[in-house]
Amino acid sequence: MSGSGDATDAAKAAGAVDVTGRYAAALRELHQAAGAPTAAMIQRQAKAQVPPLKVADASWSDWRNGRNVPSNQKVAEWLITFLSGRARQKSPGYVTPPAAWWEKLRQRALAERRQGGGRGGRPPTPHPPTPSPQKEESAPVRCWVGVVPRAADCFQPRQIADRLTEAAHDGGTVVVSQVLAGMGGIGKTQLAAAYTRQVWQRQEVDVVVWVSAASRSQILDGYAQAATELGLPTDPGDVEQAAARFLTWAQTTSTAWLVVLDDVQDPADVRELWPAGSAGRVVVTTRRRDAALAGQGRRVVEVGVFTKAEARAYLSAKLAIHDRVDSDAEIDALAADLGYLPLALAQAAAYLIDAHLDCAGYQARLADRRRTLAEVVPEQDALPDDHPAIVAAAWALSIDRADRARPSGLARPLLQVASLLDPNGIPQAILTSTPVLAHLAPQCHPQVTREVSAADARDGLRVLHRFSLINHDPTASFQEVRVHQLIQRATRDTLSSAELAAVAHIAADALLEVWPDVERDQAGPVLRANTTTLGTLTGTALWERNDEAHPTLFHAANSVGTSGQVHIAVAEYTRLHATATQLLGPDHPDTLTTRNNLAYWQGEAGDVSGAAAAFEDLLTDCLRVLGPDHPDTLIARSHLAYWRGQAGDVAGAAAAFEDLLTDCLRVLGPDHPDTLIARSHLAYWRGQAGDVAGAAAATDDILSDHLRVLGADHPDTLTTRNNLAYWRGQAGDVAGAAAAFEDLLSDRLRVLGADHPDTLTTRSNLAYWQGEAGDVAGAAAAFEDLLTDYLRVLGPDHPDTLIARSHLVGWQGQTGDATGAAAAAEDLLTDYLRVLGPDHPHTLITRRSLAYWQEQAGFI
Repeated sequence: MSGSGDATDAAKAAGAVDVTGRYAAALRELHQAAGAPTAAMIQRQAKAQVPPLKVADASWSDWRNGRNVPSNQKVAEWLITFLSGRARQKSPGYVTPPAAWWEKLRQRALAERRQGGGRGGRPPTPHPPTPSPQKEESAPVRCWVGVVPRAADCFQPRQIADRLTEAAHDGGTVVVSQVLAGMGGIGKTQLAAAYTRQVWQRQEVDVVVWVSAASRSQILDGYAQAATELGLPTDPGDVEQAAARFLTWAQTTSTAWLVVLDDVQDPADVRELWPAGSAGRVVVTTRRRDAALAGQGRRVVEVGVFTKAEARAYLSAKLAIHDRVDSDAEIDALAADLGYLPLALAQAAAYLIDAHLDCAGYQARLADRRRTLAEVVPEQDALPDDHPAIVAAAWALSIDRADRARPSGLARPLLQVASLLDPNGIPQAILTSTPVLAHLAPQCHPQVTREVSAADARDGLRVLHRFSLINHDPTASFQEVRVHQLIQRATRDTLSSAELAAVAHIAADALLEVWPDVERDQAGPVLRANTTTLGTLTGTALWERNDEAHPTLFHAANSVGTSGQVHIAVAEYTRLHATATQLLGPDHPDTLTTRNNLAYWQGEAGDVSGAAAAFEDLLTDCLRVLGPDHPDTLIARSHLAYWRGQAGDVAGAAAAFEDLLTDCLRVLGPDHPDTLIARSHLAYWRGQAGDVAGAAAATDDILSDHLRVLGADHPDTLTTRNNLAYWRGQAGDVAGAAAAFEDLLSDRLRVLGADHPDTLTTRSNLAYWQGEAGDVAGAAAAFEDLLTDYLRVLGPDHPDTLIARSHLVGWQGQTGDATGAAAAAEDLLTDYLRVLGPDHPHTLITRRSLAYWQEQAGFI
């Protein structure tokens, strides 16, 4: 299809560039988008500037009608700024060119007028140059080749569009080739189409060539058609010769042109077919992100999903057409569930309108795992905006192609595993772990006989990245892989129930393998998020193999508690216990394990008496179901003794651990970790019962065995060092205790990191014993700093945070500030009563502390 402009314009027929006319046309378009403010309004606004600006009636008329251009840069810049601001309000869909573009066009227009003698009106028409033998014939005036997709209903202007405009006008004399890369359904074609219409309407180009570029033959056909439309001499039937003619013309012409290659599926298809020339621009849309698409004057522009504001504006406009008004909160929630993907938003809007659902009703259907993604979008014959396929099929071809790329056969199974994990970030280590490699091995090309290596899996991830099916960033620690949630949903929909369960266990095994013994930085939160997603997406799959729970479920819940989030750990184990009881029965070992862990974290959260009572009940069932010598029964006895001691029965705890140690030695042996733990607890409670010297001596012996059996950096070894330093201080060696805690702090910082709860505990102990050694002011300052970190890491209601506040009260009073200590103790008591209740030992201690400091301050 071709078209022509004003045939009487001799300058344009000769190929001359009418820059003054283009400036005027763009100014008229901006003026209309701004609501067509009158000349009087413009003059009033100009006079109100500091200093005042002058825009005469005659000048404004000349600028708009192409008889002149502004010569005063300040006036020109103000005018464009004023009209652009109004355009953004009056015409939200209008894309305003950047200020640099306007100034460049104005300077070119001024230069054009100077070449024409500086008289009013357009420059005189130059005589057309004699074409050199190497150049093709001039193009006809204003030519359009190919069919540009129509604008989508309620087309949403996007921030990414500004990058296209800015890059085009910064191109200088070199052809600007922009490659719009992104996943299927992201809106790349619509962006390219909008840009094409924009530059055509503004007369920035005189030739547009739109090519459907899914194959090399289609690209050649598109170029051949362009050569025909442009009137270039070609041999009929010789497509390659015609395409070459067009490329030669593009390289040599002075006529401004734009070539769009839509949906390039293989970079090899464009080899030696990239248009070049100082007068042209190229826009490519593709799902590929190969290195071959960049360089040589080409810029890759990553196209992402809608922003939250863009998604809201689009859905609001779509619903308003049908007199539907959902709240912004409901629209935002639906957009988030769809991952802000333009294609999904369009098809969801059509579906919910046809089904007469509100946003919340559609969300409920989308969340129903019994429905596939294909069941919550319109049928093929009811798709909006000429969509060729439903959203679920948008990535099928890319997955097929990726699976055939080297290393063949790995892309699809890798994507299957990734589809069950957190879309916001998956550690690469999971997808290169031993369980995943074992899963990949049978999927390899039949001719490949060697084992699949971690390097092969990484190459598979790069393939998925190149096809825009995942984002793979090796520099993003712990979150190297991200996958859009709808690609995940579409991938899961291809799996049978049995396949889904098998992949779920592979992912769970991988999580367990890569989970570090000591969580540093973001490892714990990222792995927990992935475990939560896995459990949510796969239902009961992780509970059904061999009629037992996958240990990753317990590992993740313990990780939450170990990180200091004890109340969340209680909630997690409450949920896990309910599930275990329902699926496995009350006497299943895994059900008993959930009860054990729930009671433990209940005690850590401050419910000491509740924990002791829960362990007493649990021990009865463990003895009945598992027998007295089962390791889990011994663990239940250990916990019961510990929490009884914490509840105040110190002598009973010591006696219980003495009995337990005898059985641990008999059943587990002297070097078993649980035996060492029993010895540590026995020493601790004997010390609490008054035998401080014996506790110190016993802990010293235990440390030697920990070093021999577990090593210097094992957390249990570090805990034993902590206990030994404590008992030394209690035995009177205050300076030695402080020195020991200082050494321990260095090792815990190195092994566990600064924010680990055990590291914070060591800082607390060090500050306490420094104060006991005489540095009262230093202790108060240290606890003040420590409290800041406790609040940040553990939160205000964590027992350790409350204990740190209690220590700060004491040392603040010791510095002489009895009034401040009394006020702080009063605030602390209020929180203890709220969090732990009136009968908790710490609450009672705080009552006594408050009374003491009130007396010291003279209040009572």
